[in-house]
Amino acid sequence: MNPNATEPTADAAAAYLEALHGRLAADGCTVTSPQWDDRRVVTGSRADRKARWFGTKAELFVFAAAVPEIDVATLGEFTAWAMRYAKSLRGGIPGARNAALVLPALVSAHVRPEAAQWAAQDARILDTTLISRPLTIETAPGAARTTMYRGRVVWGGMFTGHVLEKASLYFP
Repeated sequence: MNPNATEPTADAAAAYLEALHGRLAADGCTVTSPQWDDRRVVTGSRADRKARWFGTKAELFVFAAAVPEIDVATLGEFTAWAMRYAKSLRGGIPGARNAALVLPALVSAHVRPEAAQWAAQDARILDTTLISRPLTIETAPGAARTTMYRGRVVWGGMFTGHVLEKASLYFP
């Protein structure tokens, strides 16, 4: 056993975040790396308008960070932070023909079952103008399992297909 070797599970999470950075950039997102709780966060953002949305602008914000273990408390804290951060970055007048969609993702080799259930349960809404779909990403060398809410929401429902399409592109 090599005492200088890094833990394979930490390497898998780091590799996942690096690949996510590439997928976000390839899709035309502005990619940055702010800090959350002394952790590097891969952040991507983009804005889209489509005729079927009646000219409404959809701003998509993606946040992902690696943690040793994902539990409900940590996922809830990260989701709240991501929603506040996205709110601070928004352009335009909130609610005036624009919507913000947030994908906060935590990446780890250890995901507690109740955290995955919390992520899959429902979307979270802040101030009726920010809709988030938290994700858990369980990594292993060469593999990842993603859990998130994939259903429709009443508020912002016309963006469901768009946000799920982007989520499947960024978090395969």
